[in-house]
This record gives sequence, C-alpha cells and structure tokens, in this order.
Amino acid sequence: MSRQEKLAALASTGVTKAELDNIDGGTARGTTAIADGDGVLINDAGTMRMTSVETMATYIGTKVGGGLEFIASTDISNAATTSFTGFDASKYDSYLFTFHAIESANDGVVLYAKTSSDTSSHSYDGGSGNYVGEQVFQSDNSNTTSYLSYSTFAALTSATKPLGTDSPEPSTLNGTVEIFSSHLSKYTLLENNFAYISQNDQHTRASSSIWRAENAQVNAIQFYMSAGNIASGTITMYGMVNS
Repeated sequence: MSRQEKLAALASTGVTKAELDNIDGGTARGTTAIADGDGVLINDAGTMRMTSVETMATYIGTKVGGGLEFIASTDISNAATTSFTGFDASKYDSYLFTFHAIESANDGVVLYAKTSSDTSSHSYDGGSGNYVGEQVFQSDNSNTTSYLSYSTFAALTSATKPLGTDSPEPSTLNGTVEIFSSHLSKYTLLENNFAYISQNDQHTRASSSIWRAENAQVNAIQFYMSAGNIASGTITMYGMVNS
C-alpha cells in the first residue's frame, strides 16, 4: 500500500491529512496560545500517548533545580484573612510571596502573618511565644530598629508608621515575603521587604527577619490586618524547587 493509500485509509477513520502533516512535520509552526486543558503528544517508551499541558508543566518544574515554580495567586476583595496552604516539603525548601497593591480597609493598621504546622486543619499559631525577630523601618530619612519579642504574630509593617486610608493614600503596599527552611523541624525564618506610604503620609520601607519559635515544619501561612479587612490587592505564592 502506497503512502497516499495509507493516508486515504486513515482519513476514512476520521484522521485528516492536515493532522497527519502536523505529526509528520509537514506544516509551519503557528502561534496558537497554549491553555490549560490542551494536550501534548508524547512517545511513552514506544507508545504514543496524549497528556495535558498541566502535567508537562509540573514535570518540567520539578526538573528545574532551584527555580521558582508558581503555586497559587489570590485576588483579594475585602477579606478578613488570606491563607496559603500549598506547601510541599518534598518539592520546596523555601517560598516567595509577592504583594501587589495591597490596601487596608481600616486606617492606622499593621499587616500581620501567622503560620501553621498542622497537616490538615491548619490552625494558625498565635501563642504568646510564637514569633521573635528584628524589624527595620526607614521613613523620610529616619531609621528605626525594633525587636519583636516572642509575640503572638509576625508584624510585617510598622505600628508607628501604619497603613492608612486617608488622602493622599490609600497607602498601597508592594513587596515580598520569603520563607526559609519550612521543610525542616527547626525555626522557620520569614523575611519581608515592603514599601508603602504610611498613615502620616511618609514614604516607608519595612524590612523584618522573624522566626517562628518552634522546631516544627511550617505548611501554611495566613496574612491579615491588625484591625478590619484587607480591602484589595493580589498575593502570589511561588515555591523554590529543591531538585
């Protein structure tokens, strides 16, 4: 049977010549966007199989040692808390959270964080001795260093230079939080770098190094304001692939 006859036989089963040309390399490369749910043809040890692009993305992500892998993103709309539970000690040693245009619903508030070491219920630890560390705040040519002494929460912005809602605010907050060694049963480190306009109209930079004072793995984190809700903004979570 000639190649043309084989093509005709396959076409009779619903396979088109154009589809066969794609497999055979006989077509120009297009720019069709790849989207969730699309399939990729894979030679699986000699058997041709179709797999999803999501499966391919996960596989490739695990092969990029030390690379950042997207985990989750939350667009906030007047929420009391925002939580992330996509921790995986088998894949990630550290995590990066990016904060975009975070605004508070109340005036004069502080951004807080709590962590969890529970495997399922995620009860966020807020005991009197859970968090300890150092905070540095720069605001209009002045520097302030304070010590967070075994607090019930991790304070990520300044109480003396709080977030505000008055004109010319809202004091939109942007920056990052990094979490280190959460996969180990040791103190987990949270480091943040934020920039915002404070309640008293001062350009403020907040940097902190805060430890969760317990020898336990961390598998979830929750962000919230000291009073009222998070009015708006986006927080995105990435994992640093460990192999």
